[in-house]
Amino acid sequence: MKTVTVYMGPRCAFCDAAKRLLTRNNIAYKEINIALEEGKMDEMLKKSKGRRTIPQIFFNDHHVGGYEELRALEKEKKLNNLLK
Repeated sequence: MKTVTVYMGPRCAFCDAAKRLLTRNNIAYKEINIALEEGKMDEMLKKSKGRRTIPQIFFNDHHVGGYEELRALEKEKKLNNLLK
């Protein structure tokens, strides 16, 4: 199974929704708070090719996008296949 990483920040409803979606699907994830962890915002920007919104979600090094993209994968029943 691939490692899921969620770059998030404080008071972010979309971040909370993404984490709930992952939990609902029994998908473990690593949470990185870009507001609290030094250098993590720059890391996120580099990995996401400049996308500044949060959350930014990755399966290993594959950039999924934000909550909307994650939710679309779930609706299309593609979420678990991408994690294999």
